[in-house]
Amino acid sequence: MDFTAELLEWHRAHRRRLPWKQTGDPYKIWLSEIILQQTRVEQGEPYYLRFTERFPTVQDLAAAPLDEVLRLWQGLGYYSRARHLHHTAQQIVAEHGGRFPRSHKILLKLKGIGPYTAAAIASFAFNEAVPAIDGNGYRILSRVFGMDEPVDTSNGKKLFAELAEELIPPAYPGDFNQALMDFGSLVCTPARPLCDECPLSSGCYAFAHKSVEKFPVKSKRTAVRARYFYYLFVRHKNSVFIRKRTEKDIWQGLYEFPLIETEERVPSGKLMAGEKWAALFGNVPLKVCRVSEEIKHQLTHQTLYATFYTIDVSKIPPALQTGYLNISPDLLDNYSLPRLVTIFLEK
Repeated sequence: MDFTAELLEWHRAHRRRLPWKQTGDPYKIWLSEIILQQTRVEQGEPYYLRFTERFPTVQDLAAAPLDEVLRLWQGLGYYSRARHLHHTAQQIVAEHGGRFPRSHKILLKLKGIGPYTAAAIASFAFNEAVPAIDGNGYRILSRVFGMDEPVDTSNGKKLFAELAEELIPPAYPGDFNQALMDFGSLVCTPARPLCDECPLSSGCYAFAHKSVEKFPVKSKRTAVRARYFYYLFVRHKNSVFIRKRTEKDIWQGLYEFPLIETEERVPSGKLMAGEKWAALFGNVPLKVCRVSEEIKHQLTHQTLYATFYTIDVSKIPPALQTGYLNISPDLLDNYSLPRLVTIFLEK
């Protein structure tokens, strides 16, 4: 079996018709790759279209306020991607005159652009023969060639890169990389791959040894951390209180309600009798109008359990007079909020 020839022949007949596949503009290719990190195509495509409409060039993106970029990103999660996107756009304008570097090695020097994204831009926009290996590529190559080296180790990544460099055709590097992505999304999927329809099955190690589910091999699993968030939707007359998250943590740069975080689930009575509650409200008279059901929100390595307390106060607590914005609830749409908070507001 000629792996490269079979893969490219399949791709010519089955390539996905997506907007970022119809362009050689490195800015739009880069934008699509950042959006599609940790995001399904069907979810990411509307964001790509909105971003390219609002910011048609890298100069437009660089000139925009970060809050506007975060607001447009709202709902995609992994907000560090949006912050890196904005920073890198400014870096390209300031250091490269608004033109993307044409070399994979130089692209790697840009913030937020790793080996895969740099290879994708270099091969799709500039026809540089460098393989772009994402999860799809690791899965296909490990199954077809029976590579049992863990893909999450430096040695494993090195071996897979060397194999891909042997396979990539110098004349069609972009097509080869696109084919790996599409084939992994449509045929060689993580669960229930279409082995009976696969043009590579005749030479596939995993298919021949009935071990498809064992590939790719990973060396370790990251422990999932549980966090308990108690959000306080505090109302005073016709206003509510929000603050910007500035810590180096999830949702940095986004806005949220006053928050009490605990290491374990806490009953309402214990929460309201606790030190953190007293530090926020002191002796200010208040009325707890509603306590929401617990909302479970899954992130990659964290599980958040959130409960929202709707609270009316007769005067503004001293702790909320500094560090918080006092705004009308009608203006919440003007601020970038975590998806967890928008779920509460939608309900």
